[in-house]
Amino acid sequence: MTEDRVWRKSSYSNGTPEGDCVEVSLANNALVRDSKNAAGEVLTFSTSAWRAFVERV
Repeated sequence: MTEDRVWRKSSYSNGTPEGDCVEVSLANNALVRDSKNAAGEVLTFSTSAWRAFVERV
């Protein structure tokens, strides 16, 4: 499921491997993962839930 998606890293990562950061993949829903552990747990948000989250942040 996550292998064939395009992931974007947070601009706050400063391009360093040791930076704490997340990646997000937006397609039919929003997936969020730890960029240092790409094979780990993934949070899934519906499109409407992701939109509400982004609007409030």
